[in-house]
Amino acid sequence: MNLAVVSIVVPLGLSPLSANFVGFLFSFAWSFFGHARWTFPAQGRDVGAALWRFAIISLLSFVLTEAAYAGVLEWTSIDYLLSLYLVIVTLALGKLVASKYWVFAR
Repeated sequence: MNLAVVSIVVPLGLSPLSANFVGFLFSFAWSFFGHARWTFPAQGRDVGAALWRFAIISLLSFVLTEAAYAGVLEWTSIDYLLSLYLVIVTLALGKLVASKYWVFAR
């Protein structure tokens, strides 16, 4: 979702780093809903606690993504979409593990 939003708003004039923030906002809502509903479903779970934990993990992930993305954009000539894709894929496993064992833990 993040990458799709970035690919739409950068051509409209937003910088890649600003577009990444907009993409983060969209993907946060979509990811929480998807994980809570399908990836880590649990009946009777405290959704409020899971949402707060997911927000913490997502914000940490965003900060790391933005820092890594800025570094890749500054130090290489790799296309902005490919750069973001590489950063997201690199950090996704850590976010998935944190979601499974802490955010949506039973």
